[in-house]
Formats: sequence, structure tokens, C-alpha cells
Amino acid sequence: MPFSDYKTALVTGASSGIGAAVVERLRRENTEVHAVARSAEALQQLAARTGCIAHVIDVTDRQAMAELTRRVEFDILVNNAGVDRPKKFLEADEGDIDLIVDVNLRAVLHICRLVVPGMVARDRGHVINISSIAGAYNFGGNSSYHATKAGVSMLSNQLRIDAFGKRVRVTEICPGRVATDIFNHVHGDDPSIRERFIDGFELPQAADIADAIAFAIAAPVAVNIGHMEITPTLQVMGGLQTAKPQPVAKTDQSGEPSP
Repeated sequence: MPFSDYKTALVTGASSGIGAAVVERLRRENTEVHAVARSAEALQQLAARTGCIAHVIDVTDRQAMAELTRRVEFDILVNNAGVDRPKKFLEADEGDIDLIVDVNLRAVLHICRLVVPGMVARDRGHVINISSIAGAYNFGGNSSYHATKAGVSMLSNQLRIDAFGKRVRVTEICPGRVATDIFNHVHGDDPSIRERFIDGFELPQAADIADAIAFAIAAPVAVNIGHMEITPTLQVMGGLQTAKPQPVAKTDQSGEPSP
């Protein structure tokens, strides 16, 4: 269904990075875009720049999200908001797990619950779920994050089954490393973080992801682009590692390590 058939869009995590780029791209199609994020100042700047409608809402606030979705019928939903607490799972604490699950998966499920039935009833709509290569591939990092992104990936597949027979399209966008400020949000606002993740690499920009989303939306109604994995040309997933067993420290009868 081309852009002319869609009137309104909801974009979460819209204050910066991919979310802001998506807002800008959809506004160029004269779509009424409702931008949701926690950062009031950044949203105000985005609204002034693009003409989007800003909503300072945490996506985990179900009451606020329910009120918004009751007032507006959305033709396009872009679930982009996400967080991470990168550490080994053996070092994860309760708060890390709850936050990652609440934002990355539970909020996506509830927002889809609020929006997708209306799309089905109107026989018109497009859901864009931003997952991650972390949902499909294993690499060192945060297992909780990987698990939630895998959940978003499966949800995207299941939504098409649940909406079968209606012109509701679902696209999973699965990015690898993208040149955004998410690394500073996650790892700390330090110049060394940009040097570690951004500087010197040839990376897709947030606008490239937004263009890919626009391509999927602009396809004819008979075309559903279900999955797009977007990575740098110079990034690959996979590999094989084999470790030797590590010796277990012996303890004496008191339970203390013996010399």
C-alpha cells in the first residue's frame, strides 16, 4: 500500500537515532507522525524541525500509551524504543533484566495489542518492528537483550499469522551496527566509546535504516517485505570458538581455596 493510503504513524524511541530519522523520513511523505520518547527537549526540537506531534511518554506507561492509541487511529506503527545493560548474564541483576524486558519486549507486545486490532478492523496497516542481529546471532554481550530481540523477531512472524486475511503488513528491521548515539547511551558519554564503536568504521547511518523502512512501506499492497537484515558491508556474523576446560580451584574442609 503506497504512502498515500496511510495517514498516521506512531514512532517510539523517536527522540534520536533511528527513531528520529524515521520521523523525518515519514514526514517527508506528508504522514502525520506521532513521536513518542522520554526526552522532552529532544522531542520539542524534532517537532520544530519536522512538524511531528510530540508525546513525552515512557513506552512502559501503559495507561498513557492506551490513551494515545484511543485518540488516534494509526496506519503505521514503528516499534523502535529499546534499551540495553551490556554485561555478562552471570553478572546481571534483577533491575537489568526487568528494564530490558519491560522496554524491549513487554512494551512492544502491549503497543501492538493496542494498535494492531484497529488495523485489522480497518483492513489497513503496517507494523515495523526494529529488532537486532542480537536476536538471530550469538555474540558476547547481554543475554537478556538477545532474548528480548529474539522475542520481537518471533512476534513479527506471529503477527502476520494473527492478522491473516487482512491487509496488515508486518516488517522486521534487523540492524547490525549503525552509526548512532546509542553506544554513548549504553556505555557512557565518553569520547573513547565513539572511538571504539563508530570512528574509522564504514557504517550505515540512521537515515539509511529510515530509507529501508520507507521502501517497505511504499511497496504495493500485494507486497509484504517481512524481514530486512541491514548490516555494514564490513560486518559479518558467525564464527567458531573452542575453549579448553578451566581448572576448578580446590578447597579445604573450611571451604576456603587451598594453596
